[in-house]
Amino acid sequence: MESGFSPARWPESRALAGSPQADTLEPVDRDLGYFGPESISWRVHRETTVLFGGARALLMQAAHPLVIAGARETGFYERNPWKRLQRTLILTYTITFGTKAEAHAAADRINEVHSRVKGVDPVTGRPYDGLDPELLLWVHACLVESALLFEELTVGGLDEAGRQRFHEEQMLVAEMVKVPREIVPATFPALRAYVAETIDRGDLLVTDAARKVAGLFTDPPRDAQWRPVLKAVSRLAFGTLPTELREMYGIRLGPGRRAAMRTAFAATRALRPILPSRYRFIAPYHEFRVRERGPGAPGAVDGARRRAGLES
Repeated sequence: MESGFSPARWPESRALAGSPQADTLEPVDRDLGYFGPESISWRVHRETTVLFGGARALLMQAAHPLVIAGARETGFYERNPWKRLQRTLILTYTITFGTKAEAHAAADRINEVHSRVKGVDPVTGRPYDGLDPELLLWVHACLVESALLFEELTVGGLDEAGRQRFHEEQMLVAEMVKVPREIVPATFPALRAYVAETIDRGDLLVTDAARKVAGLFTDPPRDAQWRPVLKAVSRLAFGTLPTELREMYGIRLGPGRRAAMRTAFAATRALRPILPSRYRFIAPYHEFRVRERGPGAPGAVDGARRRAGLES
């Protein structure tokens, strides 16, 4: 499959000759990773409200019995689940916002964990493997589809071409975590169709382990960051799930809740442009902007990356 995007060509494509951004971008030999400030990936993932869409992606991933069985084997949701989730987020966002070396180190750490995950799901009796391309594709598709849905609902800055560009950029991320490019749907509409087909085939099942994942948001542990807003985030995450999947989690949406969700998303889109940057943007992007204004002490993101086992 040819998407028109490859890591070898990406640095040169950051600024087209004669484009309005060309004079404002950093030189291509500066290591801003595989994407950089002018990429659609940075534009989407820098938004805090898109990060909240990650709760929806996690609920979708957990509803695949083999995915959650593998996660359960690692003790992901049994021991310090919120800290483990934070560590996973750090690794994931490092692939997007880190240098090329940091991106590869993060991907290697993810792949190393996945390589140890093998077993038989006690619920379905089916074998699972953390490096199974089909399971990795499901995880990837949930992340991309949820990010673009929350971008549409809370930001609304992308057209169809922008969504396709994001999808193509994220194919590189998929490859770095062992998803073969040839099995990734070529277009974003095809990716959405893949998600719908997976649900329609009956591949998903909300097990007790999946309900524990849901509990991270409906009843967050005391050490969870953003704890005061997580219950509100969980309502939006559950409310935007595909109908069949939402009902598997036992969630029903009446007219009142639907109206409340529409109001919440409309208010978010209206208020977002006037929010201070420290609330609007996630920490990796905010700290990038701080560093661009001049040298300073290492920030919170650098420290978090070191604790995740990455060089800052």
